[in-house]
Amino acid sequence: MDQFGLHVRYEGDDDPEKCSARKLARFDRAELHRSTLATPPGIVLNPFADTALSPADAVGSGARHGRLVALDCSWETAEREAFDLEGIHRSLPFLVAGNPVNYGTAFELSTVEAFAGALCILGAREQAEDILSKFTWGHTFLELNDEPLARYAECTDSTEIVAVQDDYLVSE
Repeated sequence: MDQFGLHVRYEGDDDPEKCSARKLARFDRAELHRSTLATPPGIVLNPFADTALSPADAVGSGARHGRLVALDCSWETAEREAFDLEGIHRSLPFLVAGNPVNYGTAFELSTVEAFAGALCILGAREQAEDILSKFTWGHTFLELNDEPLARYAECTDSTEIVAVQDDYLVSE
């Protein structure tokens, strides 16, 4: 059984053929929501958040809902206001995209990659592997980020996550 419900505030402004959120929904791995009001509260994956996601969030106030929430929109239109969703907002630390569109690009993850990275950090690696298994390139994300994901999962809080992330940003 999944440890976290996956919810997507779906903008629909990207290529439907390449949309990982739509594919997750087709396989009953995530629920799509067309409005901000319909999107349930949880841990909101927000690149503009001041606090990094950490294993502490798995037992924090956002996790009591048992939900991860992502905004699925084009990187060209992603603005701070679009992430105005109910819940606790957390940013993902340094991770590299494994998808064919943004392969090798830091921080520009597809929705499924954002969910998978968050799930690994929160201790739900099996659920991350399950959702990535629906994509031919899914294993690539885990391979590219194996070391940082393992290190992030060992951290206790956001401060430690940022310290680990700094190791990777210095080498970039």
